Amino acid sequence: MSMYELMVEDTFDAAHALRGYEGSCENLHGHTWKVQVFLKGNKLNKIGLFEDFRNIKQRLRTTLNAFDHKLINDIPPFDKKNPTSENLAETIYKLMKKSFKSLTKVTIWESPTTNATYS
Repeated sequence: MSMYELMVEDTFDAAHALRGYEGSCENLHGHTWKVQVFLKGNKLNKIGLFEDFRNIKQRLRTTLNAFDHKLINDIPPFDKKNPTSENLAETIYKLMKKSFKSLTKVTIWESPTTNATYS
């Protein structure tokens, strides 16, 4: 069966420190995080859209605003859970899934060459 896949991307700037990590990432440091959300489905609405990009962008921006220019370690659930890229991807996925049942995965990039995906 053929499917449509949409992707929306946004960024936020934030700091974190990895608890229990042995290396430089245990120290406070920051990233410009790039977040990509993917939705998949096979039915278009009457005007030929699977989902309005504007709606996805707005919901993603609202979700990311909770982390933007903050210390992620201070924001629940990361006050207890380690703020790794993997855990951030999972958390953003669960927040976005509330608005978009067709969400299939979230990829978060902490640098141009490293990312984590939760699906």
